[in-house]
Amino acid sequence: MEAPIDTRVEMEVIRSFKDMFETVSAEVEKQVVGQREIVSHVLIGIIAGGNVLVEGAPGLGKTVLVKSFARVLDLPFSRIQFTPDLMPSDITGTVVVSRTDRGLEFTFQEGPLFGSLVLADEINRATPKTQSALLEAMQEGAVTVGGVTHRLPEPFFVLATQNPIEMEGTYRLPEAQLDRFMFKLDIRLPGERDIHRIIDITTIGGDGLRVEKRLSREELLLMKNAAARVPVPSTAREKAVKIMLQTHPDRTDVPLVREYVRCGASPRGVQAMIASARVRALARGRFNVSVEDVREMAAPCLRHRFFLNFKAAADGVDADTIIGEILKKVS
Repeated sequence: MEAPIDTRVEMEVIRSFKDMFETVSAEVEKQVVGQREIVSHVLIGIIAGGNVLVEGAPGLGKTVLVKSFARVLDLPFSRIQFTPDLMPSDITGTVVVSRTDRGLEFTFQEGPLFGSLVLADEINRATPKTQSALLEAMQEGAVTVGGVTHRLPEPFFVLATQNPIEMEGTYRLPEAQLDRFMFKLDIRLPGERDIHRIIDITTIGGDGLRVEKRLSREELLLMKNAAARVPVPSTAREKAVKIMLQTHPDRTDVPLVREYVRCGASPRGVQAMIASARVRALARGRFNVSVEDVREMAAPCLRHRFFLNFKAAADGVDADTIIGEILKKVS
């Protein structure tokens, strides 16, 4: 049974939510330079209770991103390097048998999934069997080993990465598994000035080499509870539903969708837009969701939830282009 929520504490969290959000973001950005939107969206995902898939070439700071959040939020961090020979038990944990004076004892040895912030590096290099073990843990918040269910820590957040360039020896994530991620973010090469800043930070003697704790686990959980209670007006809810439905070729009047989309987004896309829009509203100092919050969250929530046909690839049309056209239509 959940403990009762102290209304006075919750109202104080709501009043200070914007400041706490900006403080955490600014601290992470000391290390993760030139990726302000990525930092903001990852923090929204953590608070909203979702998981994030990041696509980007190697060396763009994905590991640093998660490590920085772990330090700033003072949460246990673990990193799993996915490879084709990785087995489900390598990430979930296993039952170890040991001989003692009392005879044989069976103890559960936790795997790297038992961290609060988990970096699943190059998830598409693991076999579908191991991928499904990770995604089951993400969905259920628990793992079952030897018939015993073990709860994962709260909060629990997975940032999975995949390399869009090198496809040899990889296992593409099926559509149903992609749908389990709240966001899909595309991390890109920073600008020239930001690259110079990165060199300064990663050189001995550079300032900002270490980020500091800015938020406790308890404060983070209070922020999650507060965000879950932000009211959503019917106009914002209706807009989210309309945007999602416009991704379906048989439910749209957007020409690009009819021409290039093979399968539209699921209702999970609406759930993700609403949950993340609530966090964005509080981060902007408002205790109500606006239509603009929903529109801003559409791309990260939907770009991996609808699927394009071969003609789209041939014509160079991507998911963000489609979403842009949908947002013009659903104004």
